[in-house]
This record gives sequence, C-alpha cells and structure tokens, in this order.
Amino acid sequence: MANLYVGVSGLQTSQNALNTTAHNLANIGTEGYTRQQVSLGDRKYQLIDIKPAISHKQTGLGVAYVNCKQVRSVFLDASYRLESGRSEFYDISYETLEQVEDLLQEMNGAEFADNLTNLWTQVQEVAKDPTSAVNQAAFVNRCAEFVESAKAVYKGFVEYQENLNKQVKTLVDEINDIGDGIRELNQKIVAIESGYVEKANDLRDTRNSLLDRLGELGNITYEEDIFGNVLVNFEGTQFVLSDNVHHLGCDIEESPCNYYTVYWEYAAKRYEDEEGNTVLDISGAHVYDLTKTVSTQLNTDVGELRSTLLARGDHNATYHDITDDETGVYYNKNIAQSVIMNIEAEFDQMFHNIVSAINEVYENAASNPATLQNLKDGRATANPADYVMFNMIDDDDALIYDIDSDHTAGNNITGLTIVNTEVNEKLLQTPTINTFVTIEGEEDTAAATALKEVFTDARYTLNPNVATRIDLMEYYDALVAQVANTGSINKALSENQTITVNTISAAREQIVGVSSDEELEFMIEFQNAYNASSRFINVVNEMLEHIITSLGR
Repeated sequence: MANLYVGVSGLQTSQNALNTTAHNLANIGTEGYTRQQVSLGDRKYQLIDIKPAISHKQTGLGVAYVNCKQVRSVFLDASYRLESGRSEFYDISYETLEQVEDLLQEMNGAEFADNLTNLWTQVQEVAKDPTSAVNQAAFVNRCAEFVESAKAVYKGFVEYQENLNKQVKTLVDEINDIGDGIRELNQKIVAIESGYVEKANDLRDTRNSLLDRLGELGNITYEEDIFGNVLVNFEGTQFVLSDNVHHLGCDIEESPCNYYTVYWEYAAKRYEDEEGNTVLDISGAHVYDLTKTVSTQLNTDVGELRSTLLARGDHNATYHDITDDETGVYYNKNIAQSVIMNIEAEFDQMFHNIVSAINEVYENAASNPATLQNLKDGRATANPADYVMFNMIDDDDALIYDIDSDHTAGNNITGLTIVNTEVNEKLLQTPTINTFVTIEGEEDTAAATALKEVFTDARYTLNPNVATRIDLMEYYDALVAQVANTGSINKALSENQTITVNTISAAREQIVGVSSDEELEFMIEFQNAYNASSRFINVVNEMLEHIITSLGR
C-alpha cells in the first residue's frame, strides 16, 4: 500500500513544478521578474535491513519538492546597482550643463552674446567721437541693456538652482519611502519563509526592484541575514536595519539661500537655546561631504542625489568665490565641482570686470576740470565717484546671497555683482553729464582709449586653474567653450556609462530572464513525470487488485 504514496508524491511534485513553470511563462514580460527554478529530491528512505557486508536494504518513499529558488547572480546585481548609480550621476551632470548652455546662449529669443557685442560696438563709436551726445546716450542705453540681460541670465541660473533644490527634497522623500518599503517587505518575507516550507519569491522580486532604484539614487551596499532580512547601507551609513529605518532629513538652516542640506535624522541633535527655542544641530549628521573630489576610485561619482546636490551647490555664487582667495583652494574645494556655482562665479566675474573697469574710466573722465565744472552747475555735489556708470542697488530685497571675504554666509554687498548693480540714475537722465572734454577744450582721447582697453586688454582669467589671460571680448566665448567642452566630456562619460549598464543588464537578464523555449522543455519534462507517476499508481492499483482477488479464491 505504501507504493501508492510514492506515486502520489510524484503527482504532487510534478503538479507543483508545472505550476512554477506556468508562473514563469505568465511573467515572461513582467519587468523585474526573476525566473524560478524547481529543485526535486528524494524523500527519506525506509531502512529494512542492515547487512554490513553489502549495501543496506532500503525502500524509497518517493520524490520531494525541495525548493523553488530564484536564479540570480549576486555579483551582477551588485555591479548593476553600482554602475547604474554612476550612470545617473553623469546623466544629471550632463543635463545640467545642457541647461546652462541654453541659458547662456538664449534669453527670451535673444542671445546674451548679442548684448555684449552691441556694448563693444558702442564703445568703439564713443572712442571715435567721445564728445558726441548721441554716442554718449547710446552707450548709457547699451550699458542698461547689458545689465538687464546679465541679470536675466543670472536669474535663470538661480531659478535652475531652485528647481534642483526641489528635486533634492523629492529624491530624499523617495529614498525614505524605498527604505520603508524594503523594511516592510523584509517583515513579510520573514513571516512567509520562517516555516521553511514556502519561498516568497514574488516579494523578493519587488524588494530587488527597490534595491535597483535605490542603487540609482546613491551608493549602496547590502547583505541578507539568516532570517531573510536585507540590511542596507546608504553612502556608507546603516539605512535599513532588521527592525528600523534610519531616515534622511532636509534642513535649510545651514544655507543662506534656504537650500536643503541632507542629513541623517538619527544623528542630528536637538537642544533648546537660551530663549527656549528648539535648535537642530546637523553638524555631525551630514550624509555627504561635497568637498571631496569626484572620483570613480572613491565612488564619489555615484548616485542621482549626490549629483543633484553638486550641480545645485549651496549658494548663489559671485565673483568673490573666485577672487577672494588668491590660492584657489576655496574655489577648487567648494565651487569648481558645482556646475551651477562655477558658471555663476565666472559669469559674475566677467560682469564685475566690465562694470568696474567702465566705472573707473568714467570716474577718471569726470575728474577733469571741465567735467567738474559741469557737475557743479546746479548740483549739490561735485564728487566724480557719484557720476560713474554703475551703482549698487540700495534695496536689500534685491540682493541675492554673496559671501564675505572670509567665505562665510552673509549679505555682504561689497563690490559690484550682477544682482546688486544698476545703471546710475543720473546718467540715465543726463547721459552727457561726463563731457569727455579736457581743460583745454579738446576731446578726452585718453578716456576714450581707456574705455576701449577695458575690452581689449588681455588681463583676465576664467578661474584660478586657468593661466592663459584673455580680454573681455574673449572671456564670454571662453566661458561658453568651457561649458561646451565640459558638457561634451560629461556626455561621453554618460554614454559610456550607459553602455556599461546595458551590458551588465543584458548579462543579468540572461540569468534572471525567462526563456520560453527553456520553460516549454521543463513543462514537457514535468508533464511526462506526472504521467509516469499516474501510470505507476495504476500499475500498483492493478497489482493490489490482482493479489486481493487471488486471496479471495
């Protein structure tokens, strides 16, 4: 009679194997699905007799459905998640540079370069006839156009930084949601598999998909404990534990622009100040050190979140970020690696150089006796510095963050930056207030020549890492070329990284993917095994019937 149970075990295991095969075929096009493989084995044998001289006498008890495992490569999974994170990093960098290039080249349908060229053209006209009221008025208007176009471009940079800042919050929320999702799946998987009977393979597929996405967002490492929990580290810090998730937080207190600083909530400290206000101290809880060099060897070029933070920077940069430290250490450590802050600082430096040099020319021209007498007529002051071309805006609300000489946060407005500069109202009202006439009544050719030299003297550099000096007419072209070259490099890196990810993905898919031909072979095999078990039961049944019938006679 026991032989019937041997046949039944064959029917049951074959049916379960057919169900697994059918499940594989049903999910052949399901994204993230991992094919499942059935393992069959012998049931324990029944010992009948022991003969030391020969083999033991045993009776088989049938076949057992040992396991239904996922077919995955741990190495390919880890490689895919690391390289996809690196791919996202360079994708963000390239997209940001594309946006910067668009902002530099186009502004409401007119290129900024046109306004710079128009300003230079008018400088040449003034040099030809500096005493012409028409030329002087046209130059003031060109200066006003130049300031407004520069403000518009810089405003575009700032608005893009704000958009990146919103993306930071979105990415942090997504990372936290993924962590919560992994922990919830851990609990479900452990509950199902704790009886060592069933495998929660579909839940494991969902968890693997979350790990894939988390790998795109940041640099992760992970391991599975003996209970089935996946424990995850994010950027070198414990993130998903067996019983908890360490969430990321966003704080704006460290940034003068209210930009988010990403920190670990569990590591932040809260205390009350002298006034009883709750203060959050995240100084020892930062997730990233963005001053580290971007390097593949150090894995500091991994993750969409890191790339977004680097692209955005932590403030709206000005020329102070370049010029206030002659060694270039501050620039290289805090500015150079940020796409937006680097271009803001270099662009503002160009603007500052132009307006400061023009102001110097105007101040010198206003110092000659003929102009001074003109200034005194009907005016309360004859200070030449009051009649320069550009002034700083008095409205504090118009100011955007500017670092001070110690590179600390503050609204220091020393020096002409794009956001705090406007054309002198006196010159807008009376463009000919500076006569460009010497005491002898002749044209002030020295002032006219100095005005041209503002644009033609090769005395400027883009940043501390560039040794070649260029003039202001070459500066903007060099700025755009730098963006284009960096964008080209990042595009090549992004494309190469995409190829790497696709190669690893294809290799992984060969292992985890479902092959219809292979599954159909398994289906035929298990169907034949089912039929064989059925025939075995029929044979045993006929044999028993024959024995019982014979005994009855």
